[in-house]
Amino acid sequence: MIFTQSLKKNYQFRFVYNRGRSIANRLLVMYCIKNGTEGNRFGISVSKKVGNSVVRSRITRLLRESYRLNENCILNGYDIVVIARASAKGASYKEVESALLHLIKKQKLLKSEKKD
Repeated sequence: MIFTQSLKKNYQFRFVYNRGRSIANRLLVMYCIKNGTEGNRFGISVSKKVGNSVVRSRITRLLRESYRLNENCILNGYDIVVIARASAKGASYKEVESALLHLIKKQKLLKSEKKD
């Protein structure tokens, strides 16, 4: 993630949860808020309800890779927190990537396709 920092502290996650807009689909929930900087900050949360540590780590890796490969298409200046739902346990990479891009489009964070 070249252009993006990670959200790591509890107060950073709480701020995004309390002030940010949320949107969800079958696999993921996304919270988003402007951060006033030029870069994005990305956080991932996978609860113990989803599975054991191997499953949670796999979902985290899939989300991080999906974001990394598509971060050049995402608008800058946002804090983004993605929460995995229990249904993401058996999902493939393509399903996770599709779910993440779906939420990014619905949050209107995707850069426009046209270049003037």
